[in-house]
Amino acid sequence: MKLAVMQPYLFPYIGYFQLVKAVDVFVFYDDVNYINKGWINRNKILLNENEYLFTIPCIKASQNKLIKDIEYDNNHRDFKKILGTMNQVYSKAPYFNEVWTLISTVFERDLKFISTLAQESVIQISKYLELNAVFKSSSDFHSETVGMERADRLIEICKREKANEFVNATGGRALYEKSYFQNNGININFINSEGAIEYKQFSNEFIPWLSIIDILMFNSVAEVQQMLYKYKLE
Repeated sequence: MKLAVMQPYLFPYIGYFQLVKAVDVFVFYDDVNYINKGWINRNKILLNENEYLFTIPCIKASQNKLIKDIEYDNNHRDFKKILGTMNQVYSKAPYFNEVWTLISTVFERDLKFISTLAQESVIQISKYLELNAVFKSSSDFHSETVGMERADRLIEICKREKANEFVNATGGRALYEKSYFQNNGININFINSEGAIEYKQFSNEFIPWLSIIDILMFNSVAEVQQMLYKYKLE
């Protein structure tokens, strides 16, 4: 059984969903420290043929707080502008209607915490793409492991979930030794996306590495499902 652990990101890029596809259980790592200027409360969409960074305003966000404890401000004018900007950008995209319903439903929920909002964005997109991973949060299911060394905590979560394989983002190569996991009974593999996945965006030059929102606006579910296969486990 394969398991992944990752911080909750807001409507993340397609590589995040390749990780979801690659595993049976996906644990949102929400009881670790918040990352300023990370992808927990922001992402990139297309605007005027360029990438545009949208940000969910958070209340007293700090790297000294846990992700799960950061509240977002859905009364802030910048929050209220986000959906309007997306409507303006994508209203003529081929799959606008179904995707607009999906993302606006997520944004309009009053969830209080940015972690919950980000998790909901991943869960709802995964349902839309018919992905079968079981989602859990580390704070709800594995809070007893807080304080352990980084690799040891991941190994313990795998054991508690009865997973024999841990799949990590490629950035984890610099953090985790395969031999250490194997000596503790867990195989570890790193997911490697096969480069930027190109698709037609209106008539502009292709802009890569945008939010999954952009991909969904221009591609059918079946087309995106095929994109999700473009990775290797190494």
